Amino acid sequence: MPAPSNITKKRLVFIFFAVSFITLFLTIKLGYIQIVKGEELKKGALEQQTKGIEIKAKRGIIYDTNGKKLAISVSAYTVWCSPADVEKPEATAKKVSEILNMDEEEVYKKITKRQRVEKIKQWITKEEAEELRKANLKGIEIIDDNKRYYPYGSFASHIIGFTDIDNNGLYGIEKTYDKYLNGTPGKWIKSTDAKQRQLPYGSEKMYEAKDGLGVVLTIDETIQHFAEKAALEALIKNKAKNVSIIVMDPNTGDILAMASKPDFDPNNPREPLDENLKEEWKNLPQDELQKKWYDMWRNFAINDAYEPGSTFKIITSAIGLEENVVSPDSHFYCGGFINDIPGSKLKCWRYYNPHGDQTFKEGVQNSCNVVFVNLGRRIGNERMYKYIKAFGFGQTTGIDLTGEQAGIIPPSAENIKEINLATISYGQGIAVTPIQLITAISAVGNGGNLMKPRLVKELIDSDGNIVHNFEPEVKRKVISEETSKQLLDILESVVSEGTGKNAYVPGYRIGGKTGTAQKVIDGKYAQGKYISSFAAIAPVDDPKIAVLVIIDEPTAGAYYGGVIAGPVMGEIVEETLKYLDIEPKYTEKEREEFNNKVKVPDVRNKNIVDAGKILTDLQFKYNTETIEVTEKSIVIDQFPLPGTEVSRGAIIDLYLNDKRKNSNIIVMPELTGKNKDEVIKILDEMNLKYKLNGNGTVTSQKPSPGTEIDENIIVEVEFSDIKE
Repeated sequence: MPAPSNITKKRLVFIFFAVSFITLFLTIKLGYIQIVKGEELKKGALEQQTKGIEIKAKRGIIYDTNGKKLAISVSAYTVWCSPADVEKPEATAKKVSEILNMDEEEVYKKITKRQRVEKIKQWITKEEAEELRKANLKGIEIIDDNKRYYPYGSFASHIIGFTDIDNNGLYGIEKTYDKYLNGTPGKWIKSTDAKQRQLPYGSEKMYEAKDGLGVVLTIDETIQHFAEKAALEALIKNKAKNVSIIVMDPNTGDILAMASKPDFDPNNPREPLDENLKEEWKNLPQDELQKKWYDMWRNFAINDAYEPGSTFKIITSAIGLEENVVSPDSHFYCGGFINDIPGSKLKCWRYYNPHGDQTFKEGVQNSCNVVFVNLGRRIGNERMYKYIKAFGFGQTTGIDLTGEQAGIIPPSAENIKEINLATISYGQGIAVTPIQLITAISAVGNGGNLMKPRLVKELIDSDGNIVHNFEPEVKRKVISEETSKQLLDILESVVSEGTGKNAYVPGYRIGGKTGTAQKVIDGKYAQGKYISSFAAIAPVDDPKIAVLVIIDEPTAGAYYGGVIAGPVMGEIVEETLKYLDIEPKYTEKEREEFNNKVKVPDVRNKNIVDAGKILTDLQFKYNTETIEVTEKSIVIDQFPLPGTEVSRGAIIDLYLNDKRKNSNIIVMPELTGKNKDEVIKILDEMNLKYKLNGNGTVTSQKPSPGTEIDENIIVEVEFSDIKE
């Protein structure tokens, strides 16, 4: 046998080294795959071989302060599908659609998708779940789920808020405390083959979900019901756009109630409660519909700023008393007008019958603008700005709700000019939110501490154990206890003797202030649109509650804060104090008043000047709180009605309507008994021409009182010194 040639040897050597190299390469590659990439590939294989279905955690419960459940999670069921396990798609789709009342084609698309798992329908009933289980459809699985439910419907909806279909908080406490309420979801894991079919000997594991924490509110369900009932009545009775009521514990800053009407049902947050609105919304385009939703969810108490009007006089009073530029007995004179501000002429609401000389306490009772303009001057722009900031205006309060507004105040003290200082002193030219105002007024009631509004008291676990406690928080001291006591005494006199009489409740010492402000829309005062309000603290000797009532755009006739918000305030205060077991304490004066009744005279169809004179002569007080009153204004109604027996010195509310303000027709006033200076003042203000004869007091006039006259007529007035 011949020896192999050199070429053959070289080929064998080449093949040997080639095979050795390939073997070495494959050995290294296998080692790299097994040792270096082993864990990663093992993880990938497990991911391919397993599928997981998320198990929702049970969302935490929202409670009121006494443990009543305001938002809960109820058991529901969700249907899932493993498309690879479905053997007869057509038959399965038909059966599922029949049981779940779904479109068969839609179901078919879901169960034939190239996915590991697909959700068919969420939140089916227990009956549907049982029927689906009995059908024993391969690839169809039913998982226990939770659905958010609000047992009281629209109750406190602006506070509680609502969730989306996946139980994520979208609004209110549900949103701000979502991370605590949500809990930790669990997982159901199964082993599957390449076609996503469950392996017969594969592993299966269940990771339990961890329930969310419960949230305990400061809201008292009973007091919230009082507020919601009163708000709804006020909304309907006054045909208002919105009504908002806040009840706060001034000592802790706890929100005991916050009601806004109209509202919505968080179980169906995108459907209005009004059936007529439901019909109107059906055909709206999506962008308009979304705007309607946001308007419906808007919480006036924190999301809107408004000019507070006379309720802000509480703050101006607190500043003046704290800075010692005024005392309850300081004297002021109201001539009806402020004429010495360059380029402006401001007037008191009762300029046609000025308050004259009065103490500061009486000025607050009368809600006299002239008093507060002069007080504002004594305070000055620097101190006014300092205290406005100190009381929390121009900044958010930090309440646990979304969308809180900061309001509008001047950017600095230098921006507060003389006219700004004057108008701010009686609540115009500044915009506040209701939550800011009630928080500031609470500081007046608790001895001077500005509290952070508290809406959540504590977080608890499913066993009721406290996980976290939210303590009351004092932001800063704004006024002294002495100032607080002085002002509470003054505010009590407003309710017992002044413009706040309609909130008076025998046996309870209530301090408060009325307010009627013309609305600002697009930077201008809107004619005929008002916000009526009433702020109160009770009892003033030991404050337990601070209450703010706001009626936005009342259109049923009256719009004065004392007239329409006063009775609402009285109702809430009385019901709340009785609920809190605060016994009424009747004074001797209150007992005597029951035996000292007088009949109310009829002043309807008279002009305001004549009506005011009749009531004053009979020792009655009267109130209009209207901004646009003139000498031509006619009394179209009154409360109490003529003939009603009331206590001597009671306040009579006059409802005015100047039907002639856009014409040249004027009603001739009563001049009899007035002196020449008084007559000249009245006729000059009415822009009437006149002829005066004689001296002394008026004995006759032409035309006679109550006659409709043209502004071009000459009024003849006879005076005489002869006394009958």
